[in-house]
Amino acid sequence: MAAPLADRLRPSVLEDVVGQTHLLGENKALRRIIESGEIPNLIFYGPSGVGKTTVAEIIAGGCGKRLHRLNATTASISDIKDMIAELGSFAARDGILLYLDEIQYFNKKQQQTLLEYIEKGDITLIASTTENPYFYIYNAILSRSTVFEFKQVTAEEILPAVRRGVDFLEKEKGIPIRLEEDAAVHIARSAGGDVRKAMNALELCVLTADREKDEKGADRLAVTVGRAEELSDKSAMRYDREGDDHYDIVSAYQKSMRGADPDAALHYLARLLAAGDLPSACRRLMVCACEDVGLAYPQIIPIVKAAVDAAMMLGLPEARIPLADAAVLVATAPKSNSAYVALDLAAADLRAGNSGPIPRQLQNKHFDGEDQEKKGQFYIYPHDYPHHYYPQQYLPDALKDKVYYQWGENKNEQAFKAYWQRIKGDTGK
Repeated sequence: MAAPLADRLRPSVLEDVVGQTHLLGENKALRRIIESGEIPNLIFYGPSGVGKTTVAEIIAGGCGKRLHRLNATTASISDIKDMIAELGSFAARDGILLYLDEIQYFNKKQQQTLLEYIEKGDITLIASTTENPYFYIYNAILSRSTVFEFKQVTAEEILPAVRRGVDFLEKEKGIPIRLEEDAAVHIARSAGGDVRKAMNALELCVLTADREKDEKGADRLAVTVGRAEELSDKSAMRYDREGDDHYDIVSAYQKSMRGADPDAALHYLARLLAAGDLPSACRRLMVCACEDVGLAYPQIIPIVKAAVDAAMMLGLPEARIPLADAAVLVATAPKSNSAYVALDLAAADLRAGNSGPIPRQLQNKHFDGEDQEKKGQFYIYPHDYPHHYYPQQYLPDALKDKVYYQWGENKNEQAFKAYWQRIKGDTGK
């Protein structure tokens, strides 16, 4: 069985690598390291299909070391020991370059097994990961490595690779291929920044292409936009509920609502729903309604709760309807985080030990001991007084003058502020 097109077309020189100009462009750091021939321990971090393995193989081809490839999802301690056993042999007289894919799946013991040989320079490590290395990689290895982040490749950068793929397949199959421009653009866009996906989609399109006659009556294959849409329509969705993509999307979703951008909010909502992640879409809506709209429009909380309940009852795909309503409402509503900020300030006081006994008048009714000079609770019931208010101390003595809550500038909070200033005077308490 032939290797996938992405592997058959894998670049052998840096100039052919798709994207990553921030790392591999003229005078960029990683390129200068590679060209120097002195390769340190490297960690490549970024989504799949963006060139991490390709760059590692180009490095390996030019450094003169024995290359070993391990995938942390399947490799074991015995695999590491077998590799270490080659050190000092004729095959590895200049040391070993280990390309370790998906290093986040190696446990601490497996990573520590490599550490001694990395420290001595017997093994040069190039590791790749799709997860944040600062969370998943053992600190001792991380501190001995240089991290480079590979970015998602743009559709514009993928498009030339799609055309190169067509040229390669024409020579391989011995028949001309007509690739519609719209089909090429669709394949590039639908890959979601993953060059491998684009190559796989292109190969499928060519394998299922219809034969037609060219202007001279000769046979050729025709890759139409319809076929491209049929075979690559969903591949742009890059999502992992346990990975960085999940947290990036839900973060962007809430920040778009907080930032009053309904279009962006709907975009990220659509991405969550396309991945079937209804719980995250609902949860972030509720969080944003409470945290970011808050007292500026307090009625929004039961409204969004009703929309979320409706979505969970309906399920997908109909759930998108109430969630779209709620996302636009939250994005366009006035914003206030005054209550949320005030609570955080109160919590900070607690963590700092600023507390104290609850004032006697607020306690549940207790028996006064003999040591209590002034017996009785002395709580004043506010509803017995005009405007249902009576001034008395509520905070503990140590915090009695503390102010956590600051009135927001929105219409609702300003109306409440004016009301209580009229009742209480100008204390603001």
